[in-house]
Amino acid sequence: MQHAGMEHPYSRYVALGDSFTEGVGDEEPDLPNGVRGWADRVAEELARTRPDLGYANLAIRGRLLGQIVAEQLDAAIALEPDLVTISAGGNDLIRPGGDPDEIAARLDGVVGRLRATGADVVLFNGPDIAMTPVLRAIRGKVGIYNANLYGVAAKHGAVIADMWSARQLQQPQMWAPDRLHFAPLGHHTIAMLVLDALGVQHSLQPMEPEPLPHRTRQQLRMEDLHWAREHLAPWVVRRIRGQSSGDTIHPKRPTPGPVLPFEHLD
Repeated sequence: MQHAGMEHPYSRYVALGDSFTEGVGDEEPDLPNGVRGWADRVAEELARTRPDLGYANLAIRGRLLGQIVAEQLDAAIALEPDLVTISAGGNDLIRPGGDPDEIAARLDGVVGRLRATGADVVLFNGPDIAMTPVLRAIRGKVGIYNANLYGVAAKHGAVIADMWSARQLQQPQMWAPDRLHFAPLGHHTIAMLVLDALGVQHSLQPMEPEPLPHRTRQQLRMEDLHWAREHLAPWVVRRIRGQSSGDTIHPKRPTPGPVLPFEHLD
């Protein structure tokens, strides 16, 4: 699946998933759903050498794997893509009782269906979240899920964008203020991972984050309190109420359309 040194073969790209793929954390008010994200960035690069590329993004924030399968899988297959990215299972893993073996087994069937269409499929292992206070507790589950995912990819001939080994994603500047989603710099870095995994030449360059200013222990504690009030508490309340941040959200690109160059500077 290496396409370096030549025009890539893709004419229709469909992205499936949750907030990660929708682009949450990479805010752009002028774009659909108010976000850009790594998938848009991948599509922009693919369209640079294939202006006829059609790009659809069916991902919706907060979606569990079962919801992604129910709402997005058949719709994606009906669009007849030759490239599919799917990131699913992260929201399941965060929940109490989320079983990384069971989630990976369900994803196995999904990847099998997608690969049966002849499309190339990109999967994502989870990043190493040892440094994130919210997600650190499930690091072991993420590691098990990642190991299972390599088996799924090998079985079906899918590609993995390896976020676990991308140590640069551990830098705080890669993450949005909610500490659950990636910031624009993180999305830029992940777009590079996807294109490199596909062997597609691209114009994206590594970007070094601005150094963080020195903060005292008291300042760090105040930041943690602010984060808990502004981000953690609403997240917990939604879980208790059985609500999702995506309850009123629709796919930002439900049908394949042309990709225009993004005019803002990264």
